Amino acid sequence: MNPQSFGSERNDALVIHQLVKQFGAFKAVNNISISVPSGSFLVLVGPSGCGKSTLLRMLAGLESPTEGEIVFDGKVVSSGTDGTLRDSASRNAGLVFQSYALWPHMTVAANVEWPLKVAKWSKAERAARVDEVLGLLNISELRDRYPAEISGGQQQRVAIARTIGPRPSILLLDEPLSNLDAKLRVEMRSELMRIHRATGATSVYVTHDQVEAMTMASHVAVLNKGRVEQFGPPVELLQNPQTTFVATFLGTPAANLIPATQQSGAFVYEGQPIARIPVNFSEKSVKLLYRAQDIGVGAIEGRPQIFGKFAEAAPIAGQSMVTAIVGDMRVTGMTDGYFTAVPGSDITMSLLREPDGIFNEAGQRIVL
Repeated sequence: MNPQSFGSERNDALVIHQLVKQFGAFKAVNNISISVPSGSFLVLVGPSGCGKSTLLRMLAGLESPTEGEIVFDGKVVSSGTDGTLRDSASRNAGLVFQSYALWPHMTVAANVEWPLKVAKWSKAERAARVDEVLGLLNISELRDRYPAEISGGQQQRVAIARTIGPRPSILLLDEPLSNLDAKLRVEMRSELMRIHRATGATSVYVTHDQVEAMTMASHVAVLNKGRVEQFGPPVELLQNPQTTFVATFLGTPAANLIPATQQSGAFVYEGQPIARIPVNFSEKSVKLLYRAQDIGVGAIEGRPQIFGKFAEAAPIAGQSMVTAIVGDMRVTGMTDGYFTAVPGSDITMSLLREPDGIFNEAGQRIVL
């Protein structure tokens, strides 16, 4: 689907208009249009190969668009129509790489100072700015060390400090936390959000981790096969997914989609009525959205039930997230306390409420 861009009548910091990137016959980015205001934290999220890194490379000026244009602060920086391709320096954009890419022969302070030298800052200005960004990243004590002498998390902080040193108005981050362990990733998420607020830069962050997307973003673009499936604030995407892809990609755990057909005035799965049919509803075959908290474990009197084989259980905040294999689906529900069972054993799941959404066979949400 082609989403409506935010604030089309505003002076947006970043505008992407009908952007296409084609490699031979393959469209890695396929007609993307989104825009965000100054100071936003835009997260591009999606599975591997969805086009998010290619899109980021075009924003950074490392790839030229086949069609469409990119506008930073009212200025066209890339255009597939007239061949405009401004370099990163003239875009006032900074890129944080996944691999950190620090210069091993330079100290931490020298790594941060180098882009300022290239930009012809004075010696006094460079010294003041290096002190400032090292302090912002809480790495002042590392200034005289070399990259090989510090940890991966510290190297990432240095890479961020080097990028924000020249005060870019657009900050581009390409999966910057993927090389860190789980605990450090959580800590660095908070740090990146703090840095974003402190710098005021408009940030574009690429990740395949939907938890990062939901916790960090002011705006999220969910990409799939080169297109934007849905664009909007994180809460909007979680509460009102417009496609089955978004519904099953976002959320922890992701929503459940149960196929059903109209029979005898009800939605039916495997011969059992499971939900009411809305008035004047015409679709014969649908997928019904149930969130994990709307599915109970075990038989609950008066509620529709589906049957499967126990797969796994994970404790979470005093409850258990229980997953069953129902037909060829994974269905996840919640129960109080700690749940255990033998994998492969029979299990009953109860549908506690009416579905939270209905999707047609093409995977589009049906608005009633």
